[in-house]
Amino acid sequence: MRRSPVLETLAVMLAVFVLQVALGVLGQAGALAASAVTVVAEPWTLATSVYAHAGPGHLVANAVALAVVGPLVARRTTRARFHAFFLATGMAAVLAELAVGGVWGQPPVVLGASGAVFALVGYLLTGNRLAGAVLDWVDLSPRAKLLGLAVLVVGLTLVTGSSRAALVAHAAGLTLGLVAGRLGVLDSRRGADRGSQQVRDLQRD
Repeated sequence: MRRSPVLETLAVMLAVFVLQVALGVLGQAGALAASAVTVVAEPWTLATSVYAHAGPGHLVANAVALAVVGPLVARRTTRARFHAFFLATGMAAVLAELAVGGVWGQPPVVLGASGAVFALVGYLLTGNRLAGAVLDWVDLSPRAKLLGLAVLVVGLTLVTGSSRAALVAHAAGLTLGLVAGRLGVLDSRRGADRGSQQVRDLQRD
């Protein structure tokens, strides 16, 4: 448990929040958040915004969700892959929120791990054997599967969202997770099985 990437991520989120409080005392409460301006002038905010939160309630909500979903993904992959996936999908979700927000109106200020958490949820939905078997069994055209994916993303985003939530970031994270789960990009066992199969093939040759 001490080497769990989920606990490590929770610890980073807590440490960043403490740093936010300290910066707030100095009048720099938003220094770790991402905006259309900061990601260009201060690109590191794209990463810090994933672990930063708007308040204790925001932090607790994402921490609880991560504590529930994270271990189910972490046990199937390595620490390095888990951390890379969490950060990469989180940053991609932040960028999506900034891009769409800039088109629809005033560019938002984005922070929070919800995009990355939604990516973990998406990975669980399509990265398990049952989902893989069902998707392989259902005879649908690529267009129909794409439509089903879109309906699932929109439905889950709206059901779990709120007026203050970064809905675009949630949808982007969920979509990335669904695709990654289908491809099994985090499944270390799949890679090991593939390697073993290649060794057996070479031995037969």
